[in-house]
Amino acid sequence: MKTNEKIIAASVIGFAIIVMGFALRSGIVAFKDMDRSVTVKGLAEREVNADKVTWPLVYKELGNDPAEMYDLLTQKNKKVLTFLKSAGIKESDISVNPPVISDRQADNYGNEIMNYRYKATSVITVTSTEVDKVRALMRRQSELMKQGIALVSEEYGGNSVVYEFTGLNKVKPDMIEEATKNARKTAQKFADDSGSSLGEIRNAQQGQFSIEDRDANTPYIKRLRVVNTVEYSIN
Repeated sequence: MKTNEKIIAASVIGFAIIVMGFALRSGIVAFKDMDRSVTVKGLAEREVNADKVTWPLVYKELGNDPAEMYDLLTQKNKKVLTFLKSAGIKESDISVNPPVISDRQADNYGNEIMNYRYKATSVITVTSTEVDKVRALMRRQSELMKQGIALVSEEYGGNSVVYEFTGLNKVKPDMIEEATKNARKTAQKFADDSGSSLGEIRNAQQGQFSIEDRDANTPYIKRLRVVNTVEYSIN
């Protein structure tokens, strides 16, 4: 190969290497630019009133004659039903469980002397969407005590009343939108502080909704919470 041809070939190869170098560098920069993103979390919380209540009215009797005890529980059940219905509780919201009678002597492993052999338990449960009405009725339990009916709650872990919120699907869309807006505000602040502009959403994940009591003293007020995780591109 002649000298001039060698020089031309070397120049072409050198130019090609330079062009490839610029192309490769541009590709890397473009790749990094495409990879620039920020992942943020958006929180939405809301307090709502419970829209369903379950109230078990539990009372017990001690005795030695199961038949007499059964008749006594039947009479007391009628008094409880009258008490509930007179306060406006619908019959469809009331369920009466069969009395449960246990033999205390059969369970007495310590040979304890007992005046009464049998213990009977009766449970009438109110399940209603009229939460305020039921709560008002709970404050009138002393009226049952005056009729010889003492309600107990230890059978149900010390807190027999259960409050629920069943309208989550109605508030879900608004809460998801609020959480996403809060996430965008955080991402926008990040972009502003870094001298960048916020791009489009690249990925989004909706967190699980949680429903909890606001506190131990107000279980009829619920706190709803959701956290969305959103990834935005950064320009």
